[in-house]
Amino acid sequence: MAKPCGVRLSGEARKQVDVFRQNLFQEAEEFLYRFLPQKIMHLNQLLQEDSLNVADLTSLRASLDIPIPDPPPKDDEVRHSGWKQISRRRKKVREEGVARERVPKCGFLPGNEKLLALLALVKPEVWTLKEKCILVITWIQHLIPKIEDGNDFGVAIQEKVLERVNAVKTKVEAFQTTISKYFSERGDAVAKASKETHVMDYRALVHERDEAAYRELRAMVLDLRAFYAELYHIISSNLEKIVNPKGEEKPSMY
Repeated sequence: MAKPCGVRLSGEARKQVDVFRQNLFQEAEEFLYRFLPQKIMHLNQLLQEDSLNVADLTSLRASLDIPIPDPPPKDDEVRHSGWKQISRRRKKVREEGVARERVPKCGFLPGNEKLLALLALVKPEVWTLKEKCILVITWIQHLIPKIEDGNDFGVAIQEKVLERVNAVKTKVEAFQTTISKYFSERGDAVAKASKETHVMDYRALVHERDEAAYRELRAMVLDLRAFYAELYHIISSNLEKIVNPKGEEKPSMY
């Protein structure tokens, strides 16, 4: 006869787990009743600030301290200078070697200060929502009752809410990737502009990337506000089934 299998915890370990669960439920309650409404209002106010309502995106452009080379000499100037002089100049360049070609053509190139200031506001908001999604997921997982025959309608609701919260978390993680890509793509554009100083399109590409990043950051804040509002709606609308999926007299949250 098979022996019953179960996890046996010492009295002290069980007490620590119970303390963790109680703290988790308190955090979830504070998140739902206090944090969520306040965060929605905070993001709503943030979207009203001037930094997120720039109409003329050209005002966001950062100056590029990259020297513009002199235009090439005209044909008549080349003829008068003599081909011998040109040949000597070409030979000198070859003798200086590849190392000279690798010398930077410009000095330190800082990032776009206006975009960096905006990123300093948005990045913490992105990370906070991700953490709160993890909190909600952990909370609901601890409310799922023992699997057994019977009324599982409440459990199905818990699973649907978990599915939606996980979807929000995935989208927030994509925001973090978008922010990282901004630095990578802008850095590539600046590197090309500093190397190919005679190609004006590379300079324009840097400005275009900054303007696109601004639009993306504003859209992120709009999405963050929408996600918080969605979490508030889906949790509050199904709270009874989330905390008491089996219809017990005493919800497991309390």
